[in-house]
Amino acid sequence: MANTEKLFDMFSPTSTEAWKEKITVDLKGADFNKKLVWRTNEGFNVQPFYRREDLEHLAHMGTLPGQFPYVRGTRDNNDWLIRQQISGETPEAINREALHAIDRGVDSIGITLERDTTMADLEVILAGIDLNKVELNIGCCNGKAVAIAGILVEYIKKHGLEDSFRGSINFDPFKRLLRHGISFPKDIKEEALKLYDVVKDIKNIRCFVVDSCMLNNAGAYITQELGYALAWGAEWMTILTEAGMPACDAAGRIKFNMGISSNYFMELAKFRAGRMLWAEIVKAYGAEEECCKMMVHAVTSQFNQTIYDAHVNLLRSQTETMSAALAGVDSIETLPFDLQYKRPDEFSERIARNQQLLLREESHLNKVVDPAGGSYYVETLTASIAEVAWNLFSEVEEQGGFLALLETGEIQKKVNESGVKRHTDVARRKEILLGTNQYPNFNETALGKLEKSGEICGCGCNAAVEDGAVESLIFDRAASQFEQLRLDTERSGKRPKVFMLTIGNLAMRLARAQFSANFFGCAGYEIIDNIGFNTVKEGVDAAIEKGADIVVLCSSDDEYAELAPEAYKELDGRAMFVVAGAPACMEDLKAVGIEEFIHVRVNVLDTLVKFNAKLLN
Repeated sequence: MANTEKLFDMFSPTSTEAWKEKITVDLKGADFNKKLVWRTNEGFNVQPFYRREDLEHLAHMGTLPGQFPYVRGTRDNNDWLIRQQISGETPEAINREALHAIDRGVDSIGITLERDTTMADLEVILAGIDLNKVELNIGCCNGKAVAIAGILVEYIKKHGLEDSFRGSINFDPFKRLLRHGISFPKDIKEEALKLYDVVKDIKNIRCFVVDSCMLNNAGAYITQELGYALAWGAEWMTILTEAGMPACDAAGRIKFNMGISSNYFMELAKFRAGRMLWAEIVKAYGAEEECCKMMVHAVTSQFNQTIYDAHVNLLRSQTETMSAALAGVDSIETLPFDLQYKRPDEFSERIARNQQLLLREESHLNKVVDPAGGSYYVETLTASIAEVAWNLFSEVEEQGGFLALLETGEIQKKVNESGVKRHTDVARRKEILLGTNQYPNFNETALGKLEKSGEICGCGCNAAVEDGAVESLIFDRAASQFEQLRLDTERSGKRPKVFMLTIGNLAMRLARAQFSANFFGCAGYEIIDNIGFNTVKEGVDAAIEKGADIVVLCSSDDEYAELAPEAYKELDGRAMFVVAGAPACMEDLKAVGIEEFIHVRVNVLDTLVKFNAKLLN
């Protein structure tokens, strides 16, 4: 006889209030909200735990993958395309690289076509590539998009690919305003209609692009990227429908290129929220539900990539790729780990491809649709991100729309403000970049591996800023200021030595030596650590013998009142003297001439810039 006893019937339900009461007891009087509730940069609070009751008020619950409003996905499978950007000096070189990538698992390629590309060039580029199976995405100068589209359509018709072709043309007239604060030189509506007229017979060409990955790379927060991306997409819908295009036709030609930050669960929720909100926006234009699906290509972030300890970029991009894959995007491009300091080589491109192949072919993430569906945490994040992003979208619409705010520089200003805040958080270690502002590789050098980069496409997007231009996006990576600091150290030909004078309380001296080593290692200084000294004089003598430029006293707060003045006097100006910590006796120590203190509340970057100015000149 089958055992029908239900195990959990033996336990009475526990209410949320009971859980909070227990947590409050464990907090021993600390405030629950201040201690455990996380106020995100995205503009909402995250609770320490969620329960089924948190989902009861969520309007999007109860739908299935492939059902409007598509929060759980636009299809009933989770197959995504693996994209690689293909480069080459000649059509033949592009073709070789593309075939090589396709042979190794890529099923979506991106190529950039120059102004003078001909039909003969395209035949060479695509020779041997089966466009029945491979998605083709073309980037080009925006002023030449119509001409390039004509060549592509001619190729498609010549080879009988009208029904099977999948791909896009990257027409992005807003790019100049975002990058350089200058307007697209032609009438956007007129150019868009010309482009549509060329591609209208090929149903699966997407040509009106929302490049919100640019916002991500400029440091935008998740809700900012999504809110502005929705406004950007709505701008396209307005332009096209006001020109007489049916809403379904307009929506079917729009493609979102979105970034992915390393905020794992929130990025997963962002794509789910984005599909839901976009479906509602398109429906408001009068489109049928089937036309309200959001096509999303996701690209791993460049904002958090680093030059030093560059292999950590693999960890960042892997979690980013996983977020997008689990969220059910249509295609993903995982950027090579060495992109920031050189043109990616065969090794780094292979690794980038394999990062996705691991998730698809070995982890089988393509076998489960919306695995986060029903998760108390992710569903609540989805709703929270949707609410904040929708509010931002509404603000943009009330102020005249996406293009109007681009032309005043308001959107660029808001994103740049977020970028500045994130740089400040990195400088103060509130936002961690492993290997850059925390746990650096002390002995690594990077100057020798830097290669010149920055090709000019010829479309004017890299032109000098004109008079009267509005504010443009700033694309400084989060690590850029720390990297400049460390490169300055390398270029100087000097490498300051930092000596840890460890003495007194064993636990505190070890902890503070570790903290100080990581602190000064961020500038590329040579770190000389020690087990410990019995006397201050013994430690100072050892530091002078090693040729120390900086001596860091590492001990406990209680011992600093006696040890710090003694060490400062013994050192007698032969090296810079630093106290690791912020002891209660700090003002007394300052009174005897001790000026430098490092601790968790200082701005690491500003402090190290000051040390560089003193030690490298």
